[in-house]
Amino acid sequence: MIENFLIISCTGKNDKIGLRINNNFFIHDFQTKIKNNETLVSTILNFTNKHKANIDENFTVLVNNGPGSFSTIRVALAVAKGIEISNNAKLFGFKDEDLSQFNLENIEVLINKNLIEKKLIKPVYLS
Repeated sequence: MIENFLIISCTGKNDKIGLRINNNFFIHDFQTKIKNNETLVSTILNFTNKHKANIDENFTVLVNNGPGSFSTIRVALAVAKGIEISNNAKLFGFKDEDLSQFNLENIEVLINKNLIEKKLIKPVYLS
């Protein structure tokens, strides 16, 4: 069962990250005027530090596989993979269409219906 997690939904449109820690859920919306690719890592670090998240082998990272912007998805996947490697966290991907709204209830449905997958080989990009 996934308890504490970071969810990264950066597809180039309505980019957000969410953090569930100790049964509390927090959301950070990205400003559309800022280049999110350049600020994603620092935003995640600040966000997890602010909420005192302990990222370890019991922590899970969920990342949106698209469809969406090529560069934005690649950056999000790279950041998620970096968190997995550096902290031994679990990593799963999901499709944008499987998460109708970015809120805790829908994210839990995504997890409980097993709509997340371990393989992140096939991201979907828009052309």
